[in-house]
Amino acid sequence: MADIFAWLLSFFLLIGLLGILLYQLMCLADLEFDYINPYDSASRINKVVIPEFVTQGSLCFLHLITGHWIMFLFCLPYLYYNFRLYSEKRHLVDVTEIFNQLAREKKHRIYKLVYLVVLLGFSIFWMIWSIVEESEH
Repeated sequence: MADIFAWLLSFFLLIGLLGILLYQLMCLADLEFDYINPYDSASRINKVVIPEFVTQGSLCFLHLITGHWIMFLFCLPYLYYNFRLYSEKRHLVDVTEIFNQLAREKKHRIYKLVYLVVLLGFSIFWMIWSIVEESEH
């Protein structure tokens, strides 16, 4: 039963991460179509970058302590990428360079989004697998 709760928590953490990334993509799209100024867009995106990193770290730690080794290994590249961005101080969007970096920032977030959708699919699969396995015992 604890395994099912761990998968549910993993599912909700992934949904939260997807929401954060979609919010960042919407801010970048609003900036691209000139609905918002660069300062507001950068400040909105920068407010959710650290919560995104913390949520991803929590998800990775959850898989580690629950013994879901395959999912932990799937989460590691994304965690490493976030750690590398943070350590190189490239995790925040620069207000003065946001128009020059717009295509690159959108592309990075779309890659993250696709990666998280794949992780969500794996998480749903393993959650259903755990429910079926639990009902057989």
